[in-house]
Amino acid sequence: MNQICVLVVDDEPIGREILAENLAIEGYSVVEAESGEAAWALIDATPERFDAILLDRMMPDMDGIEILRRVKQRADMRHVPVIMQTGMTADADVLEGLQAGAYYYLTKPFSADTLLAIVAAATRDYRGHRELEDEVKRQGRILSCLSEARFVFRTTDEARALSALIANVAPEPSRVVLGLSELMLNAIEHGNLAIGYREKSQLIENDRLADEIRQRLADPRFAGRHAELAIHRNGSELIFTIRDQGQGFDWRGYLEMSPERAFDTHGRGIAMSRMISFDHLEYRGCGNEVEAVIRLDDQPRGPGH
Repeated sequence: MNQICVLVVDDEPIGREILAENLAIEGYSVVEAESGEAAWALIDATPERFDAILLDRMMPDMDGIEILRRVKQRADMRHVPVIMQTGMTADADVLEGLQAGAYYYLTKPFSADTLLAIVAAATRDYRGHRELEDEVKRQGRILSCLSEARFVFRTTDEARALSALIANVAPEPSRVVLGLSELMLNAIEHGNLAIGYREKSQLIENDRLADEIRQRLADPRFAGRHAELAIHRNGSELIFTIRDQGQGFDWRGYLEMSPERAFDTHGRGIAMSRMISFDHLEYRGCGNEVEAVIRLDDQPRGPGH
């Protein structure tokens, strides 16, 4: 896999140098921009170059929110993670960034460990999404005529592979695969395997999430559980229903991008699915069943639509 490239945008030379040095030591390829205008020139010229953008919120010529909005308006950069670094931590300020597409946040001052944890989470998610999109392209449009189907899956690998295949049912597979995979992984990790939010945070911090998932899949308490994906196409809608065998959860706080979780390493999947991939998303009952709908006559959407 190619070296991960991060664009660091900050008008303060010392702060920019510290950020770049910490990332370079960790093995990232780093490109620096000393202003919003310089950053946009780089982005506009080589959009495919960057795996993440580390963006200062307050800059004199073009602020971070303006750059963010421009990035998210480009179809070829819609999923590139933008990490907003800011001292403006009031809920209204954070919410403005979340609504514009900054799903990752760093609050000043922050430690090198916090910086690296957030960048690692953002680039890991982005590389994962790109791999899913590549798999969708390999699968082709073989399922575009499917009308109704039911699938059973048990592991995270099965969830990813199935989402890449089933996304081809939709008119825009690359849009759908992100949300579908997030909902299916949620059914396994949080539903069937009962990994809670705080527990997942700790597992990610200690780089133990994959090991914990493997252990629980083999645990007799969880080994017999499976999740189900059902698909139904009618004249105007494509409906995905995902059910797990867990105890459910209170989903209401996860449907929107939340300022309270903006600085965490995870917790964006459901809201991103609702904002980017589907036209309607609704959890039912205790939270172990979700219905996601695509209106077949809709045009592509960007963040905030």
